[in-house]
Amino acid sequence: MYAQRPLVSKPRSAALLSQETHAGCMADTEEENLQNQIDEIEALSSIYGDDWCVIDEAARIFCIKISNSLDHPEWTLCLQVILPPEYPSIAPPLYQLNAPWLRGEDRLTISNNLEEMYLQNLGENILYQWVEKIREFLEEKSKTSHQVPKLKSTTEETEADDDDSSSELLNDLLLCSGIDASFDTLEDAAKEVPSIVHGEPISDRRSTFQAHLAPVTSPSQVKEVLNKLYENKKIASATHNIYAYRIYSKKTDTFIQDCEDDGETAAGKRLLHLMQILDARDVLVVVSRWYGGILLGPDRFKHINNCARNILVEQHYTNYVEDSGKQTGKSKSCKRK
Repeated sequence: MYAQRPLVSKPRSAALLSQETHAGCMADTEEENLQNQIDEIEALSSIYGDDWCVIDEAARIFCIKISNSLDHPEWTLCLQVILPPEYPSIAPPLYQLNAPWLRGEDRLTISNNLEEMYLQNLGENILYQWVEKIREFLEEKSKTSHQVPKLKSTTEETEADDDDSSSELLNDLLLCSGIDASFDTLEDAAKEVPSIVHGEPISDRRSTFQAHLAPVTSPSQVKEVLNKLYENKKIASATHNIYAYRIYSKKTDTFIQDCEDDGETAAGKRLLHLMQILDARDVLVVVSRWYGGILLGPDRFKHINNCARNILVEQHYTNYVEDSGKQTGKSKSCKRK
């Protein structure tokens, strides 16, 4: 008789076991994140009641109305957020601040506050603290401001193709997110304010448009440039200061990018889209508009983009090949469908 050979399984490679362990840990982390999000949303819904709104449960899009006072709300702001699968363990929420009165300096202050709060509470649920921090800002605003906010700050009629569908909101938030997961770049930011170049103005029917450009390699440099621009009284007094920036990360082969309408509906998104087409990188473009009292309709977007395109070409921040229409760079951080 033949002795039966014992069945011996082959040892699995250390690399394969490591990959499986990593995948298992990632799955556990995402599941834990989702549970943390569910618990957080339930709590916020209970605390804020009708002011808390679920826009798209599947896409994790939510909105909350924040006011300086429940009895006499004069200063009101809408905070819209997307909760990515990595939140809260390793990534912040994507957010957008919406208010007719919200302009560059106030928006920058709030964004700085939210950024600082996130960095101080890495890995923790942050939405409640964000909401209350914004409420503190609104309460202080109501005490220090001598005027009631205007109901509408845009100078043009609302675009007919604008809509508030959840899919459009998702795209807008992804395109114009205020905090990016790559905040580790803040540590490497240069303290010196980058040099700023000013483009030639374009005038049409008493409105004037002018672009400003600065090289940037981190979100903190963007803030430094914006602060520097707002020190100029003429720029600070502009009806709108629309901006967009793109920063290329060699480490992840993706772009950190952001945009701001500053009251000119969809202008920031259009400006960022132009920069994507031109494959502009490591640069901030701000377009100031001084409104002259005559509505320009769609021509305003043409002037904004022309100002931006001219200064990008003049300063050699474009890799766009006009003859073939080919684009040399792709953004992995923000794809439009």
